[in-house]
Amino acid sequence: MTTPLTWQKSSFSGGGTGDSCVELADSPTAIHLRESDTPTTILTTTPTALYALLATLKNGNDLPG
Repeated sequence: MTTPLTWQKSSFSGGGTGDSCVELADSPTAIHLRESDTPTTILTTTPTALYALLATLKNGNDLPG
């Protein structure tokens, strides 16, 4: 049996009733991201990879590749 994901809306979404926000859910081995207006499209990654992406973007560095 699979436990359903509990989605959290981004704090930058403004808390309005619009459907333009990023949502996040975590599971024991992964982080799941989706945009609320297309909830069936889910990006799944590891916490380490997501942290590396966010750190790179925050520091203004180019992504490798």
